[in-house]
Amino acid sequence: MTDAPPEAGARPLDAKQIAELARQLTELLRLRTLPFGMKLFESAEEMAKIPGLRRPPQGRTFSTCQLVTQARIAGFTMGITHENVPGFSNCGGVIGLNEPSELYLSGRKFEGVWFENREAARKHQAEMPRVPPRYAGLCVSPLRSARLDPPDICLFYANPAQMILFINGLQWKTYRRFDFSITGESACADSWGKALRDRAPSLSIPCYAERRYGGVADDEMLMALPPADLAVAVEGLIGLSKAGLRYPIMPYGPQADPAEGMAKSYAGKT
Repeated sequence: MTDAPPEAGARPLDAKQIAELARQLTELLRLRTLPFGMKLFESAEEMAKIPGLRRPPQGRTFSTCQLVTQARIAGFTMGITHENVPGFSNCGGVIGLNEPSELYLSGRKFEGVWFENREAARKHQAEMPRVPPRYAGLCVSPLRSARLDPPDICLFYANPAQMILFINGLQWKTYRRFDFSITGESACADSWGKALRDRAPSLSIPCYAERRYGGVADDEMLMALPPADLAVAVEGLIGLSKAGLRYPIMPYGPQADPAEGMAKSYAGKT
């Protein structure tokens, strides 16, 4: 039986409470990989105090999606600065470690690659959600390690069925409509970029680069949100589970009378 999560909004959640939420989330949705957190630092020296921190070897760079994969699959706590992200990538500009170069902002980088013309590529860059460029470092770590106290945002990968139940959980106690953005290529701007900037839930469809370099599976989507919203969603998932609405969703059959199945959830609601 999953215990009730910490009361959302009562006080800021600490790392141990968030680690417990991650455990409950993994159990409720049967996640394949570890939920993880991200935290931005204005000082690289402050980031260096994180227990168990790993840094890329001298002269080695990683894309942000590669760092995320090392955290969610291998369980590493990874820290990067501007020097650790590829100079030819958009990674640092999305997470606030640098200002995107004119090569990107003008559209020249993506012209003839992801867009037929420079104007379409320029508009894509102009509309990408980005964190303001004032940070020195970013740390990515599994939530279960409780090393980020607290993380700025929590993230996890899941399939569409798991994701819709999670969103149902966010809406269970207090309804709100969610409208998520689609950047296209550089979808990391829709997930950790937007969530770090706005501190609000953000669902994304991982892009080509995340799948090619980060190893994201074909059926995976990515949710990013503040810790308080994670607590809200876990509470909602527990409520939905008690109502018989849980993952995996058992198929009822396209030729069966749905009345019997619906009666399990809606009995006495007429």
